[in-house]
Amino acid sequence: MKTRVYVTLKNGVLDPQGKAIHHALEGLGFSGVNDVRAGKLIELDLAEGVSDEDVEAMCRKLLANTVIENFRIERPESQGAAA
Repeated sequence: MKTRVYVTLKNGVLDPQGKAIHHALEGLGFSGVNDVRAGKLIELDLAEGVSDEDVEAMCRKLLANTVIENFRIERPESQGAAA
């Protein structure tokens, strides 16, 4: 089962990668970008039966530094359904 974990820095935490991206965008002539915050997307392919609580524990213990980062878990409701 595909599961996505989005990890982002908490508000107030300095984001040097975001600042570098913002500066580069300005240097390339893109205007109107007020701020950039960079994050991570982690995709997990999980076996059936792995609970939401297990995924949250993975995030808290390894995937995110909860002192400075937030995380959001996305588990599609129905995977494998034909579109």
